[in-house]
Amino acid sequence: MKSIRELYRIGTGPSSSHTMGPRNAARKFAALHPDASSFEVTLYGSLAATGKGHMTDTAILDTLNPVAPTTIVWKPEIFLPFHPNGMTFRALDADGREMESWTVYSVGGGQIAEEGERGGESPDVYDMNSLSEILQWCEDTGKTYWEYVEQCEGPEIWDYLAEVWATMRRAVERGIDREGVLPGPLGLRRRAATYHVRAEGYKSNLQSRGLVFSYALAVSEENASGGEIVTAPTCGSCGVIPAVLYHLQKSRNFSDARIYRALATAGLIGNVVKHNASIAGAEVGCQGEVGVACAMAAAAANQLFGGSPAQIEYAAEMGLEHHLGMTCDPVCGLVQIPCIERNAYAAARALDANLYSAFTDGDHRVSFDRVVEVMKETGHDLPSIYKETAQGGLARTWKTK
Repeated sequence: MKSIRELYRIGTGPSSSHTMGPRNAARKFAALHPDASSFEVTLYGSLAATGKGHMTDTAILDTLNPVAPTTIVWKPEIFLPFHPNGMTFRALDADGREMESWTVYSVGGGQIAEEGERGGESPDVYDMNSLSEILQWCEDTGKTYWEYVEQCEGPEIWDYLAEVWATMRRAVERGIDREGVLPGPLGLRRRAATYHVRAEGYKSNLQSRGLVFSYALAVSEENASGGEIVTAPTCGSCGVIPAVLYHLQKSRNFSDARIYRALATAGLIGNVVKHNASIAGAEVGCQGEVGVACAMAAAAANQLFGGSPAQIEYAAEMGLEHHLGMTCDPVCGLVQIPCIERNAYAAARALDANLYSAFTDGDHRVSFDRVVEVMKETGHDLPSIYKETAQGGLARTWKTK
């Protein structure tokens, strides 16, 4: 598996696969062809179907237009066989002749890959690819998941995770202080600030849940408005982990060092899914985004509360299992409805999965790896209208004013 740096990417919203990935691809192609007279970019499948709502065209044009005039061609009806988020870049000379053509795919979490590369060009740093293997290693050595991360990534990973956590905290704190309407035709108002104020007025039990909602809304609304966030594992699910960890740090006074370890554990969970299945909504639906984020947050919370490796695995398993089959049906192609609300609800479910697992000894029948396998199968079986094309589900029946 790749480094968790590939999973936790610091960038701007609203979409890791539809905004960050295409922007990264455009930067790479522009660097290869600084002498081009013009560019043409063809977007296929999901990238074309919801690209305008996800600001795919803006990300590409802002990157390529300073080098040379750029034209974008939309082909939502064509799905390239390798991945639904395909795009072809063409560099043209002054006579309009093609200098080079490059087809590349945005495979989730802001990462790009050519056909057959799945994980891109970065080297593997983990020698075990399943959670069952890693759990057995933990039991054999007496160590836990974050220690395996440190062993594979090196001690420098803590500096990176410190930057990740600082970015997540800033997103929460910006988001709970902002009001107004999110960009786009839906006219959707920010709700984080209101939820935060109301939650403060409740007694402890309801207050706790309301604050978690407000923190998740805060980060998701920052993402929807193009603010700086961390993919966890994607932009569309970026509010879940910050909400859970920010709430636990504030309410339980966990140190930053312990939060970094929780992030390492969560990153390992997400990495297993990314390596063995997918975290791209265009490939497996929202189960691969919000479902995986819930699993990651549940594992992180369980570790903070002293869970054993088996209990942590169980918490992650529940977080993902109970999101199986979740479709990706963004209204108007925007990362707003139902995405923002799903982040808040998944953060609460992550805390419930942590609690449920804490009442057990970690023994259960269905492994996390089996759920990942089923998620991949389910995602494959979902019709394309339910995989980030805005052609089915909630998106199909919605009409803007």
